[in-house]
Amino acid sequence: MKRGFKRIMLIIFTIIISLFVLILTLSFINHKIQLSKEEVRFVPTGQLVEVNGHQMHVYTEGKGEDTLVFMSGGGTSSPALDFKSLYTLLSDKYKIVVVEKAGYGFSEVTDIDRDIDTILAETKEALFKSEIEGPYILLPHSMSGIEALKWAQDYPDEIKAIIGLDMAVPAVYEELSINMFLVRLGAFTAKTGLTRWIPNLSESDAIKYGNLTDEEKVLYKVIFYRRTLTKDMVN
Repeated sequence: MKRGFKRIMLIIFTIIISLFVLILTLSFINHKIQLSKEEVRFVPTGQLVEVNGHQMHVYTEGKGEDTLVFMSGGGTSSPALDFKSLYTLLSDKYKIVVVEKAGYGFSEVTDIDRDIDTILAETKEALFKSEIEGPYILLPHSMSGIEALKWAQDYPDEIKAIIGLDMAVPAVYEELSINMFLVRLGAFTAKTGLTRWIPNLSESDAIKYGNLTDEEKVLYKVIFYRRTLTKDMVN
């Protein structure tokens, strides 16, 4: 009796595992097919510059004596589009710049360490190669607040002001506990294309409440499926 029960449970377990593997396989294949189809839409809206051996995307618009540099929070799939609803209200008076970090937006995904000095050095080099001169007014959101403060401390002559957009400060990370298991699980979900089956997951606030055009909304989703919890974001 016990042997029969164990055998039945083993069969059920094997079926469940097999179905799970089948779903993951089909999802991954579909994801690769969709990525291939979407490739034609994945066209940078700004310019790409080579930084530290990889391509970084720098978006600019507007004119003015002051240069506003928008810096995204952790895990923002498309910083250039995410900030659009705000910077379009300012581009008639200011020069707008959005530097997309490695693994974000149109910037390449890398294997390079994401320590604060490397991130800051890459941001500075991207601006230099884009021929965008300071001093800058930084507008950091969330995690980028740490980079902005580091920038102002190490290179005070380059920073005119910091305007925090719900920016983080060092004390936040002294208390914050990040569940890396869930982060890596999310990265696995994105890599296997399971995110495509979750309704409205790609509907960011920029899409729902911003002033993006219909074409930009489609582009945002194309970027989302390429730039959700990339290696650089996880690191």
